[in-house]
Amino acid sequence: MVIIRRSVKYPESTDSYRIGQRPRVKVSIADYGVGNLHSIRKALELAGARPVVESNMRNLLDAEAIVFPGVGAFDAAMAKLDPYRDIILDRLKAGTPCLCICIGAQILFEGSEEGEMPGLGLIKGRVVRLPAKRVPHMGWNEVQSDDRLFEGVPSRYFYFAHSYCARPEEDVVKGVTDYEGEFPSMVRKKNVIGVQFHPEKSSRSGGVFLRNYVKHLEEKL
Repeated sequence: MVIIRRSVKYPESTDSYRIGQRPRVKVSIADYGVGNLHSIRKALELAGARPVVESNMRNLLDAEAIVFPGVGAFDAAMAKLDPYRDIILDRLKAGTPCLCICIGAQILFEGSEEGEMPGLGLIKGRVVRLPAKRVPHMGWNEVQSDDRLFEGVPSRYFYFAHSYCARPEEDVVKGVTDYEGEFPSMVRKKNVIGVQFHPEKSSRSGGVFLRNYVKHLEEKL
């Protein structure tokens, strides 16, 4: 079941970013030609991180933590990332924490029905078109997960906007959502986390989720 709700700003109770505080974790947001950079940057600031937008993918080599944001098409994203594939994979395999959102999560796989370019291939499997009568899947829907990043989240309803979903061929699924059939809405492989929903558009629940992620980074770094 999909519930449509009007998006609202994060309430002050989830805003851990305060004047005079120095955020402990620098997060590099990869600008690889997709939209929504402002929203995820602001959301990470509210969660207590120090986000920096990186348009030069070579700079990801020295990143403390990486975010692959996502409003865009598979091939367009991979066209920007493909020249730096080896660098990116080396960093992720070496343990650099990475949060991947929507298309950012889809590019972790070997390929997609949406395009022709290969994905990063960090996770075995492909991205397929949602097997639903109404596509795209847009609006609020429930994420079923017991992952620690959902601790304290007031509602398990998050905002989705996508027409494709991942079909992993290894044991990485940490959350599922039902939209005329179940699909993976969260995957995790070592320090790489992919979510199909948009936490930066998910009001208070998204704010708590991102704050949990920043705490997770603080523990790692």
